[in-house]
Amino acid sequence: MSSPLPSDAPSSFRDQMTRMALIDLFAGCGGMTLGFERSGRFESCFAVEWDQDAAETFKLNFGDHIFAGPIEQVERFPSADVVVGGPPCQGFSPLNMARVGLERRSLWRQYLRALEESKPQAFVMENVPELLKSAEYAAFCQAAGKLGFEIEGRILNAADYGVPQRRRRAIAVGTREPGFIWPEPTHSPPNAIPLSGKTWRTFRDAVEGLPLKPSGENWHNPRKPRPESVERYRTIPNEGEGRFELAERRPDITPACWLRKKSGSTDVFGRLWWDRPAFTIRTEFYKPEKGRYLHPSEHRPITVREAARCMSFPDDFEFPASQSMTSVAKQIGNAVPPILAKQIAKAVGEHLGVATDERPRVLARVA
Repeated sequence: MSSPLPSDAPSSFRDQMTRMALIDLFAGCGGMTLGFERSGRFESCFAVEWDQDAAETFKLNFGDHIFAGPIEQVERFPSADVVVGGPPCQGFSPLNMARVGLERRSLWRQYLRALEESKPQAFVMENVPELLKSAEYAAFCQAAGKLGFEIEGRILNAADYGVPQRRRRAIAVGTREPGFIWPEPTHSPPNAIPLSGKTWRTFRDAVEGLPLKPSGENWHNPRKPRPESVERYRTIPNEGEGRFELAERRPDITPACWLRKKSGSTDVFGRLWWDRPAFTIRTEFYKPEKGRYLHPSEHRPITVREAARCMSFPDDFEFPASQSMTSVAKQIGNAVPPILAKQIAKAVGEHLGVATDERPRVLARVA
């Protein structure tokens, strides 16, 4: 199977380059680290992740230089050139109706501690768009500014950078030297004049080469639905349809709560389109009742591998076979799309002069 995340340069050339040291906070399975490493300009030297399964996935793909535990328990962060990572977003997300995770909103203070101790030249923070309007972000910027960073936050759509998924995320970049230039979009919506000549990558692009019938290999396996659920899937035959069409055609198998609620989310129990990017891949994409996650033509939700492809994870990125589907899906849904991370990494690398004769710090892995 082909890999959707090729490197920019031959390995023989990349191996000769001096790379800059990277720390990934709240690393998850390593989507941000993968993008930065695949840019050819950075190498991971330390990471932190409290979820044990996610930490295991990171270790499998990048090495054992990860602290698998609460970030508060890291005694001291090593020196690095760049710090990346997104504090848990549950407290900022509009989907957090139950207000779960509010106690974790203060973890930006640990991010700040990492900046104080590692003394990087730049940092990148990723989160949901609501972050940029939060009091916590304002306080973080004020404190980071006192450490000598110039900070700018923007909302980027991953689809604009070659990810086959519409995913809007807040990206904050802090640099010690002013003048950071944001990466230009590489792809455009179909109805726009493409500046690069490339339109958004689609679900069809993402799953090219995968069999329509899940093989069960390399996580190309879906949820095992009940017969009643399959009957509901069959009632939604066309791309773009969803729960309203289900209620119209078969009210007898439509959940009562959907029949009572005539408004609300239109993408619930909906089919994806072949020739559009996927909708935002969340942590429970294997449940169609959570969003537009039905396959465009098959009577099933998308598989774990299809979701990973929509996130731009290459097929050679390993998710442990011993882990549960729930755990792996959570890791994928919480990740930063590697292709988006790669474009940001290239811009950060150019700003820091990685391609010049300036010598970055000596890499020192920390066990």
